[in-house]
Amino acid sequence: QVQLVESGGGLVQSGGSLRLSCAASGFTLDDYAIAWFRQAPGQEREAVGCVSVSANRTYYSDFVKGRFTISGDNSKNTVYLQMNSLKPEDTATYYCAQSRGPSCFESATFASWGQGTQVTVSS
Repeated sequence: QVQLVESGGGLVQSGGSLRLSCAASGFTLDDYAIAWFRQAPGQEREAVGCVSVSANRTYYSDFVKGRFTISGDNSKNTVYLQMNSLKPEDTATYYCAQSRGPSCFESATFASWGQGTQVTVSS
């Protein structure tokens, strides 16, 4: 059974850092890329970035480049989202999602989603 569980969210001051985790089960990171998305209240969901462990590739949306880093740990079957220099506009619920294959661009849709973890950045 495929499962994605996010953790690590919380309240942080502007300029601070958080590391989110996405623990995967039911599949291995070598076989499926993992993407991070976020959704703020009243806003559409947006992609943050993606990691393809098999291809050793990461991709980021422009608004997080240089501040966020995505990495994968095969031994723990876990993907991390390290967020630095956080801004109030980064406040959102963050979700990880399983791609439909090893590439971040396997499909426009994703196979499975986690339940999300809340990140709140105070000014």
